[in-house]
Amino acid sequence: MKFYIASSFTNKEKVQYVSQHLIKHGYTLTYDWTVNERASTFEEQQSIGQKEKEEVIEADLLIALLPGGKGTHIEMGIALGQGKQVFLYSPDKEVDNPETTSTFYHLPGVRKCFGTLDELIDMIIENG
Repeated sequence: MKFYIASSFTNKEKVQYVSQHLIKHGYTLTYDWTVNERASTFEEQQSIGQKEKEEVIEADLLIALLPGGKGTHIEMGIALGQGKQVFLYSPDKEVDNPETTSTFYHLPGVRKCFGTLDELIDMIIENG
């Protein structure tokens, strides 16, 4: 099973932690964007954006680790548009706050996980 993790650079270590554990369970990471530096030119942004889009499409499932930035939400949108299963992780239940939530967090195909990263990993392995 191939996966892609969408998140922000501030969650780089969490992304690597989840990736490493899923790989140990036989999953394949389509793209490790955590090895990149922040793009400093429009050309670099375009190149990275194209690669990320391709690898979201290549993945069987997408994991969105919140808090994330606009890229996280765009990648989640690509995955949902492709009919892929999305695992939405939030360390708290902020995604269920009616004042700040996104309608897309509540679509069929989105599984929400609150708590620890290990609980997220277990949920993916059980349902992936």
